[in-house]
Amino acid sequence: MFALGTVSLITDVSAEMVTAILPVYLVVGLSLSPAAYGLIDGVYSGATVLLRLAGGYAADRISGRKSVAGAGYAMSALAKLGLLAAGASVPALAAAITADRAGKGLRTAPRDALITLSTPPTGLGRAFGVHRTMDTIGAFAGPLVALGILMLAGAQRYDAVFVASFCIAAFGVVVLVLFVRDDRASLLSPSRPVSPRLALGLLRRAPIRRLLAVACLFGLSTIGDGFVYLLLQRREGLNLGWFPLLAVGTSLGYLVLAYPMGSLADRLGRRPVLLIGLLSLLSVYLVLLSPMRGVAIVVAVLACLGLFYAATDGVLMALAGPLLPESLRATGLALVQSSQALAYFVSSILFGLAWSYGSQRLALAAAALTTLAALILTRILTRLPVAIPEASNES
Repeated sequence: MFALGTVSLITDVSAEMVTAILPVYLVVGLSLSPAAYGLIDGVYSGATVLLRLAGGYAADRISGRKSVAGAGYAMSALAKLGLLAAGASVPALAAAITADRAGKGLRTAPRDALITLSTPPTGLGRAFGVHRTMDTIGAFAGPLVALGILMLAGAQRYDAVFVASFCIAAFGVVVLVLFVRDDRASLLSPSRPVSPRLALGLLRRAPIRRLLAVACLFGLSTIGDGFVYLLLQRREGLNLGWFPLLAVGTSLGYLVLAYPMGSLADRLGRRPVLLIGLLSLLSVYLVLLSPMRGVAIVVAVLACLGLFYAATDGVLMALAGPLLPESLRATGLALVQSSQALAYFVSSILFGLAWSYGSQRLALAAAALTTLAALILTRILTRLPVAIPEASNES
């Protein structure tokens, strides 16, 4: 667990270095429209869908979750060099971003499957809380490292950030190869070989279909951090040199709250914690629509965004694990993650179009209404029998 968390920490330093500067690099540096950024941002997440499924299925099929995860980490590392080579070419940038997210898609389900298979069901919230805390330490440090590089190399030297990001990501791959164990005791061959038919059989289970519906609702509600930061920057006139610190604020909230939210999910049940997360996301949009100004709005938005991720990211995986058979654990988690990513792809594009051809307030109002609907529907879906196991049923 600690070794896997360390790999995630290192990789997230690399990933968040790029994520922190990407919105301002594309919209300000390359003068892309919000609609174009929405398309690229959607690709950034949506491109992972097929490889999430392929990665999860391959990991179950060959019982090699570490190997598949390692391939994903390596792909993301190489994609940083692709960003460097792309220059100002939007198609090349989109291709490099797609490769980076494809690597994330390939590794995520096998990595989370290893966590669920090595942890008792009643402790999954805490286990994912610990992992996400380590992961978020990297997310917290990444923008700071990017800011430091830009201060030393120059405010517009994004290429220096891309090179440093590649070197850090490559180091993460080395740590994975040397220190992460592939516990064969948890990877025993199932009585029947994993096949596409068995994988599709997951969709015939009502609890899993409800879980996928909840994942889609979460994806549709999320417009992406980049849009939130751009809205804050334009509204408050923030200096572009400090733009990466917005991501640091979100990561700090996530870092502080990830383990407490995971522990709370184990004690009180995962359903109420998920609802807290959606309520926090709704608060982000409502605060951005409010007349609040100055430091208060920045702190409120970043705190609510951090709480949203802390209450949903690991908790969603924790509630999914016990519903899935061990032989199809990675495949099932990939289905959940892919449903959320595909819905996010749609949401990001629609938000960018609403902003470009309508207004910021129109786009935010639509996001708020979507999140409110998701909150209501998630509450209904998770109240149905055996939709989501509560803590009291897992003891």
